[in-house]
Amino acid sequence: MHPAVQFIKYSIGGAIATAVDVAIFYTAAILILPALGSTDPVVRLLGLAAAPLAESVRSTRYVADKVIAFLFSNLAAYIVNVLWVFTPGRHSKAMEFTLFFLVSIVSFTAGTALGWLLIKSTGLPTTYAYAANAVASVSINYVCRKYIVFKG
Repeated sequence: MHPAVQFIKYSIGGAIATAVDVAIFYTAAILILPALGSTDPVVRLLGLAAAPLAESVRSTRYVADKVIAFLFSNLAAYIVNVLWVFTPGRHSKAMEFTLFFLVSIVSFTAGTALGWLLIKSTGLPTTYAYAANAVASVSINYVCRKYIVFKG
């Protein structure tokens, strides 16, 4: 498959996984472990009321909500990548799955740490920290999945 076509397919698959992540993250950040401040763009867009939270509480809840969302979105990403984007077979299925999740954990940790740091140190709204996380994760995931996990 031509690399440009593969990257387009990867981007579409990533959009699917991102939709799962966004839905789960914001459900958790609104209903389970509130992590949105009153100035957050999503709070304003949806007209929600946000209880005041210390930056330390909000940053910790952000991480917990990201972990919840990661479990679901990463499973969706794996399914799309195996069925549609990459050619499996470089490794056994068990090793492929393990490597896929290890790569995802590395990118998740780097991106989430960046988001946590941006909230905790600068008071950046949760939604902007979430976007910074996404950019970091996409970059790491594509390169590692293409060259380490799958045949190409």
